[in-house]
Parts: sequence; structure tokens; C-alpha cells
Amino acid sequence: MFAAGSVALVTGGSRGIGRAVALDLAAHGNHVVINYSRSEDQAKELVSQIEANGGSASLAQADVTDEAAVREMFRSLRSEHGRLDVLVTSAGVTRDKHLVAMSSDLFTETMDINMKGTFLACREALRIMQHQRRGAIVTLSSSSGLDGGFPGQTNYVASKGAIIAFSKALSYEAAPYGVRVNVVAPGFVETDMTRMIPKKLRENYTSRIRLGRMGRPEEIAHLVTFLASDRASYITSEIFVANGGGLG
Repeated sequence: MFAAGSVALVTGGSRGIGRAVALDLAAHGNHVVINYSRSEDQAKELVSQIEANGGSASLAQADVTDEAAVREMFRSLRSEHGRLDVLVTSAGVTRDKHLVAMSSDLFTETMDINMKGTFLACREALRIMQHQRRGAIVTLSSSSGLDGGFPGQTNYVASKGAIIAFSKALSYEAAPYGVRVNVVAPGFVETDMTRMIPKKLRENYTSRIRLGRMGRPEEIAHLVTFLASDRASYITSEIFVANGGGLG
């Protein structure tokens, strides 16, 4: 599925979907660089798990909203590995609050982590990949970015919808260099984010999903790995929704 010696970077890779993606990419032979901001212990444990399974991984600490830190992360990656074959942008947050009670700081924080973080990582990745004349970028959005989400999610939906539009536009710039850009838009997945939803509300949402359950991080990871691999070599500029059939 991947060329020998392939290197993948996963932002927000220490937890949730990002963690599952890192595990799956490593299981398919990639050296995985796991980006994290504050979850150092979880990131180190993940590297140990990957290595115990026979894979290869390393750490890259950086706040994805910090331009200088992101540039340094990619500079170090290029210096150490000399290449970047896959970028997966999974760093993200939810900061739900009804609009009339939402501060501009809360809105900006959500947009910065979800959208600005995606922009900075994709820009630095493309600078490497365009010289290689190959590469794959998979951005993580959300089905909320397509269907409008729920009350209290104007900031989250705006950021996730922006990721979709950004990725579609980026795919046109990247294609001449042999770089593919696709979007994965999960629905409800069992992560720390969804565990923050009150139990009764979570059960209500789950009962309305056509498959009758929330997704598992590894199910999203399998899709991401496929899109990042050579098996998806004729796929770019597409949005892949993985939401169990959506809410009825």
C-alpha cells in the first residue's frame, strides 16, 4: 500500500482518531511521526505500543496554531527523514456554546485549532511534497461540517466546513505536483470529545444512527489509511463521510 521507507505525520496523533490513524499507518509500514501539543505521556505510550508491534514511530511536539512551532516541526522532520509521504490533520477541539453566549475568544480558539492548524500543517507539508512530486494529504473534518451539526456548534461547524472548502481548493493546487488531497468527515465516534456529551443526549443521538451505534476510531483510521495509500492513487478532492448512515 505504501512505498518502502514512507514517512507519515499525524497531527493530534496522541489521542482519539489520530491515535488510531497512527497505529494503522504504522501497521502498514510507515514510519509515523506523532504530533502532540500537551499529551506527552500518551504520545510516548503510543510510540512504545507501535514499536512493540514491530512498527516505527517518533514524536514531534508542537502547538498546531503556532506558526513558528509548526515550521520547526516540519524542518526537523525533513532534516531527519528527508521526505514526507503522508500528512493526516486530526488535531481538533469542540467548544460548544450557544451563539448568544459565545465569546469571540471561544470562537477564535476553535477556528484556530481546527482550521488554522490544518492550514499551517498542509502548507508546510505541500512545500515538501511538491519537490518530491508525490504525496497524500488527508484532512479530518466532520459530518457536522456538511449537515450543520447541532445547536451550540456554530464555531465547530464553521471550522469543520472551512476544512472541507479549504481541502477542495488545495486539491487543485496540489494535483500538478502529484499530491492528492482528500477529506474524511466522521460522524459520532467513540472519543474523548463525544464522551463529554451528556449521557442521555449521547444515547439519543446513537439511537438515531442507522447502524444503531457510534463509530470506533479504528474504523475511521482504516478509511484514512486507504486514502493515504497508493491504492487510492486516482482519488483526490473528495469528501468521505463515515457516520453509520447519519442521524434519522
